[in-house]
Amino acid sequence: MADTTKKEDFANEIIPIPETIEEGVQHVNNPVLDLPRIEKQYLTTVKGYTQDRNVFYFTDGRAKVEIKVFSEEIIRVRLAPEGVFLADFSYAINYKADQYINYQLAETETHYLVKTNAVTCYIQKDNFYVSFGDTDNKILNADFAPMHWEENVDYGGYYVYCTKQAQADETFFGLGDKASNLNLRGRRVRNWNSDTYSYAFNQDPLYKTIPFYIGVTDGDAYGIFFDNTFKTFFDFAAEHHDQTSFWSEGGELQYYYIHGPQMLDVVKRYHSITGTHYMPPLWGIGYHQCRWSYYPEAKVRDTANEFRKREIPCDAIYLDIDYMDGYRCFTWNKRYFPDPKKMIADLAADGFKTVVMIDPGIKVDDQYWVFKQGQENNYFCRRGDDYFMEGFVWPGRCQFPDFTNPEVRTWWGTLYKGLVEDGVAGFWNDMNEPAVFGRGTFPDDVRHQFEGHRGSHRKAHNIYGMQMVRATYEGLKKLYRNKRPFTITRAAYSGTQRYSSVWTGDNIATWEHLRIGTLQLQRLSVSGMSFCGTDIGGFTGEPDGELYTRWMQFGVFSPFMRVHSAGDTRDREPWSFGTEWEVICKKFIELRYKLLPYIYTAFWQQHRYGDPILRPIAMLEQHLAKNLQREEEFCFGDHLLVSPVLHPGQLNKIVYLPAGAWYYYFSNQYFVGGQEHQIDTPLDEMPFFVRAGAIIPEFPVMQYTGEFKIESLRINYYYAESSVESYIYSDHGDTFAYEQDVYMDKHFIAEGSKQSVSIRQAEYGLYTPNYSSFQLYFIGLPFTPKQITVDGIKVNLQQDEEGASYVQIDRDFKKITLQ
Repeated sequence: MADTTKKEDFANEIIPIPETIEEGVQHVNNPVLDLPRIEKQYLTTVKGYTQDRNVFYFTDGRAKVEIKVFSEEIIRVRLAPEGVFLADFSYAINYKADQYINYQLAETETHYLVKTNAVTCYIQKDNFYVSFGDTDNKILNADFAPMHWEENVDYGGYYVYCTKQAQADETFFGLGDKASNLNLRGRRVRNWNSDTYSYAFNQDPLYKTIPFYIGVTDGDAYGIFFDNTFKTFFDFAAEHHDQTSFWSEGGELQYYYIHGPQMLDVVKRYHSITGTHYMPPLWGIGYHQCRWSYYPEAKVRDTANEFRKREIPCDAIYLDIDYMDGYRCFTWNKRYFPDPKKMIADLAADGFKTVVMIDPGIKVDDQYWVFKQGQENNYFCRRGDDYFMEGFVWPGRCQFPDFTNPEVRTWWGTLYKGLVEDGVAGFWNDMNEPAVFGRGTFPDDVRHQFEGHRGSHRKAHNIYGMQMVRATYEGLKKLYRNKRPFTITRAAYSGTQRYSSVWTGDNIATWEHLRIGTLQLQRLSVSGMSFCGTDIGGFTGEPDGELYTRWMQFGVFSPFMRVHSAGDTRDREPWSFGTEWEVICKKFIELRYKLLPYIYTAFWQQHRYGDPILRPIAMLEQHLAKNLQREEEFCFGDHLLVSPVLHPGQLNKIVYLPAGAWYYYFSNQYFVGGQEHQIDTPLDEMPFFVRAGAIIPEFPVMQYTGEFKIESLRINYYYAESSVESYIYSDHGDTFAYEQDVYMDKHFIAEGSKQSVSIRQAEYGLYTPNYSSFQLYFIGLPFTPKQITVDGIKVNLQQDEEGASYVQIDRDFKKITLQ
């Protein structure tokens, strides 16, 4: 909860034990229970410090605070109430230290100052407040009260708290898949991975724990990453308008201050310590079709055949739990799938990848080889009394691997061997919050190895799903050799992006949930998990054709594009709602496949540079206060802006376009940015704009990725009277050769004036794309070119069958000029 103690007095005081930590740790006496009293303790005055290179230890004579300079823009703060720190270990952090960091310690009469070239950390001597500012001494983040702690008399250890000032204009973003408005101000939330079937707007918690938020005040941004795997809480000026607090039921008070000043900078630097997503296989960003469940084999084949017969592109078909023998993981139900290897091979020959589900619950069955191996090697979780943790899930009575044990993760990775040999191309880890029927999750006393830093389930719960999909990913990486795995997980913790994509869980087929999905994906993207998607059309409930189609349109601009639904609902294939809706869905799925080279480039920018794929308007123009509240428009990568249609029967909507100029994709109509526009929304269109000056690559429509070789790649230049940079990335599409620089990253700089355009190109990497030339199209030119030169040689403007102008040029041109 937000700290309510007066700032003038932070001496130790005796208070009652928290009556209920989940409802905000309200400190009240309970005479009926006659609860014992415990100390609530604050840091007092700074008595001194010691230094070990880039780490500074400040003390009040009892407690210690570590201030560690991670980079010019990132500083970590840790609290040790009794002066002894926990082992420095984190599943989230994947950090390579800067070779050189310029830092220094300065001292004034009132403060110690730990300074870099970008950030100053202030430690106030008389009260131990910790604050952060920029090089102009502008304070962006400051303590409202000293860090403090309370003894946890039930479990040992401490409840740990940090309370910050909340500026009057401050807005807050992040925290993963919260089903609420983008700006979190006025909200109190908690992080405890939970199976939340058919969740509602503002319901909390959900499936993922991402304890990272971005604050924006007076036009500048910073980030806080509270790296604590216990149940954590955040109060964004909900209880007190001038305070923001974060606290935990256990573990260590450890947080990273991440400097901006731009939101984009904060997210990129958060990625620098938690990692980015590995490049997905190209097919993984195509259109995927899923249902609980496609079975028997005939149903799978019929579904695949319908896609090809109707010429609707699709790259993957999913098999839910019914493909298993009695829901036993890593097995096949031979009644439904008598020859799975042949079925998968036949699907692959027609361009379909097969993705199957794997859950963590292993059926208690002495005749089941996975259970026997787990038992023999003591791989399953145990309770505090040393009995195995057991719970009921889909197979019935189950035991659960301890994925925090590296030996168990290695074993789990080997279990995929048979399915991989059968031809399965991707894996979907579900129910890994972990979810247990009847009790929600594991009891608190379940023990976990935790990489040698042993702890109870209170410590391991929020990283259980992360470590499961890590085991999956690392095992598949070995089994596929140089091929990239494709993995999905429902539960996650910060850093999971290194191993997997995510989706938002069991949503509902309602217009409200379509809107919730647009918010969740924007939030996940700025929270470090760009490879994200929703169950298009809703998992449960009954959409009509309009809702399904509008959701499909939004799905084109979801980094992970998958339709998924429960078996007790109507079919969700693109043709399930009649011809009118099928035609529109097909049009938009084809649009997805046209945009794949642009989308793939956005994934490269995420992987290489930490750029979020989806970018809210707040991230683009944080200096404009009104834009910090905008939610319906967002950018996909550098140059595309979309505004999904979120209401039934909506014929038009108001769309805000950021500064600059934009072209409406479907008509190439020119719009001036920095203002709102009323845009028509016929059923077969969705507001979708291209930034003026951008170069956008397009594939020809394929029925699946790699269906045929592209001889000449189409690239579209959208005229602007300015200079704009664009990028096109390509590689093998399914190997890790890009890690050895076997890729091609093309950089374009397009400069336009009233009478001319010049486009320069540079390229990086060792890969040679399949295409040998470009068809360069010009959109919105205000003049008719009289002369076109490519690297000094005159070429002629051509027209295609639709009358659009283009030039055919070599892939490796250096400069093209139109005058």
